[in-house]
Amino acid sequence: MSQPETVGRLGQVIDRWIYTACLCFGLDLDEQRRSGFGYGYSIYQVEYSRNLIFESGRVMERAFDTVVDRTRARIDVPKLRTLFGVGQRPRWRGADLSPRQAVVIERPRWNLTLFKVHFGLLTLKGYTKGEHVLRFEAIVHNTRALHTGRVLEKFPDIVARLAGMVDRFTSMLDCVDVGFLPDGVLDQLPVASQIGATRVGGIDLNRSRMRNALDAVLALAVAPDGFTVADLATKVHALTGQTKNSYTVRQAAYDLRKLRGKHLLVKPERTRRYHLPGEAARTIAALLTLRDHIIAPILAGVRRPRPGRPPKTHTRIDRDYDTLRDGMRTLFTDLAIDAAA
Repeated sequence: MSQPETVGRLGQVIDRWIYTACLCFGLDLDEQRRSGFGYGYSIYQVEYSRNLIFESGRVMERAFDTVVDRTRARIDVPKLRTLFGVGQRPRWRGADLSPRQAVVIERPRWNLTLFKVHFGLLTLKGYTKGEHVLRFEAIVHNTRALHTGRVLEKFPDIVARLAGMVDRFTSMLDCVDVGFLPDGVLDQLPVASQIGATRVGGIDLNRSRMRNALDAVLALAVAPDGFTVADLATKVHALTGQTKNSYTVRQAAYDLRKLRGKHLLVKPERTRRYHLPGEAARTIAALLTLRDHIIAPILAGVRRPRPGRPPKTHTRIDRDYDTLRDGMRTLFTDLAIDAAA
């Protein structure tokens, strides 16, 4: 129904319902024809969804939960709701589901995780629906936010915009989840770059201000229409608790120029909005993970002379850290580096 050639049919369906089921109570058919009375239709709220179907419910739940766990902090999801059901998902399609459990959504049979991000009048959402369906949605609560017009003839344009938002949302989730470091990027980042005739400084990951800016850029990666300098400054304030005086819009603008100089951001001509390409999102995610979740904890563990009390929950990542710390102690000894100094 969202194709341009079928919009006329949609208008006919609405006309048939309005004029035969509603307007007839005020005017009969002859009076409607003589008066020339007619309606114009506008679209206020639209929801676009895309379903991914899995053969195995267990595989779907494990894949989605893994993505949610790794990306929630990076894109600053303020709230994650999980409705816990009464059992695990079935592995095959033949599992029974009573009508009572099928219609009472407040008591789902399987665990339901809702992953939602708001951008003003736009909402991006991902959640599991049923035992084999993973759904991603884009919702516009007021179509004026899309700047496409809201008359019925603009319905294809509205749906196309929402479809593009879902595409970007799923792509950014994948890019933020799986990082990648190109060859030589660590050597190129601290070097100054050039934007037109302006020379800008390099990117120093040892400075907290630059790391905070990268965190904010990654959190804004899924923004449907990109983000502005003010959006970046606001996000840094929300993530770090800094005030407007400690991190100003002017500083945010300079940090964005640094990222543009390293081709980690793009800014279309004649716009004030910035967009994060997919490969740049992978690079930023890998840089932050390397700095905060690999180098810092391993060096902190190497400096500790003896391991402390073992935790109650020891995950596979914890075991990986233990193996790396033991190997780093041996490497530091071979390289004559005193980690305890």
